[in-house]
Amino acid sequence: MKLYISADMEGITGVTNWDEVNKSMPDYKIFSNQMTNEVKAACDGINEAEIQVSTNSDCFNMKEIVVNDAHDSARNIDVLKLPKNIEIIRGWSIEPLCMFQGLDESFDAVIMIGYHSPSNSDGNPLSHTLSSNKITSIKFNGSIASEFLVGAYTAAYFNIPVLFVSGDETLCKEVKELNVNIKTVSVMRGVGASTVSIHPCVAIERIKNSVKESLMQNIRMCKIELPKEFIVEVQYKNHKDAYKSSYYPGVEKIDSHTLLFKTDDFYEVLRTLFFVI
Repeated sequence: MKLYISADMEGITGVTNWDEVNKSMPDYKIFSNQMTNEVKAACDGINEAEIQVSTNSDCFNMKEIVVNDAHDSARNIDVLKLPKNIEIIRGWSIEPLCMFQGLDESFDAVIMIGYHSPSNSDGNPLSHTLSSNKITSIKFNGSIASEFLVGAYTAAYFNIPVLFVSGDETLCKEVKELNVNIKTVSVMRGVGASTVSIHPCVAIERIKNSVKESLMQNIRMCKIELPKEFIVEVQYKNHKDAYKSSYYPGVEKIDSHTLLFKTDDFYEVLRTLFFVI
């Protein structure tokens, strides 16, 4: 098997303020260390599942885990703490796949660590979708889209199931609404500008065990079906950004702050978001 882990930071245990996810700030090191530990927990769960399952199945031969450090600078995870059977993507290639750089049909499953509630949600003090500075909201077919949903549809585009997601409580509820078979670990809930979190060590233990359990089930049950058509709305905080981006081919400006575009190809959604955000 070949697994892909995409890791963000706003949904890591205890993260409450933007200072804690900013590489230049003093509190950052605590939470980048926890991000590393939660990614390591996912890798350890994968490797423990390999040991348990491989004794009964010749087809379960874990050869590759690709980790994408997908927060901000994309240079947050301490790779020396991860197991040796990983490859890690650091930095941004600057391409439409964004937080899922390098994902293709060769992967068997996707795991997301540290994901968070979307823009216009009160589930996390740092709720946003793709841009906290520029975008008010992104909608797919009338519903607010999270970075999880963008990632889940990206996986579905390549016919890959999403096995596991960790993050805030509101995000985990969204995951279950999309596919009840995807395992989740809620590490916090947002209350106004605060968070209520489980202990970081408990989060690590639960992530490891849940990832391991996710690999013991029929992973095909975790596949997500793509909509046949996408009606995408992007609402900007500043009207001048909407005006500028309205010149991208196929995009329509429907009010002073909002763009709309339609397609039946999800890769075109990714390509358009790449250029208008």
